[in-house]
Amino acid sequence: MTISTKGRYALRIMLDLANHSGEISKVKDIAARQDISEKYMEQIISILNRAGYVRSTRGAQGGYQLARKPEDYTIGMVLRLTEGSLAPVECLDENAVPCERVSQCATVEVYKKMYEALCSVVDTMTIKDLQDIEESKIGDGYVI
Repeated sequence: MTISTKGRYALRIMLDLANHSGEISKVKDIAARQDISEKYMEQIISILNRAGYVRSTRGAQGGYQLARKPEDYTIGMVLRLTEGSLAPVECLDENAVPCERVSQCATVEVYKKMYEALCSVVDTMTIKDLQDIEESKIGDGYVI
């Protein structure tokens, strides 16, 4: 399974908004900070806004901010919103038509384990966790 740019960028947008909490961020500013085209970012932020993940403010001083705290959003929530199902095969998708071969299919067990492993990561990690990881990678900038 490959996460598309839409999913990856949605996570970066959410992380950027979390890092600028308390501020209202304009699309052009987020796009510049994250090196994402404004046009593509507008499409993604529209999805996040419709889902209630971000809150928009209109007007000259308008922009976007997270609707809730960073720890309230799991990575899985954002990826499922932008990517749809995270199941590695169609037969494990929640809305899949039942497969005739499932009772004799050995490979489905591999895919189930893959899916469970993926979900155990993305459904327990939050945007706040990404902030902490980013902070540990960047550090405080202090160098001797």
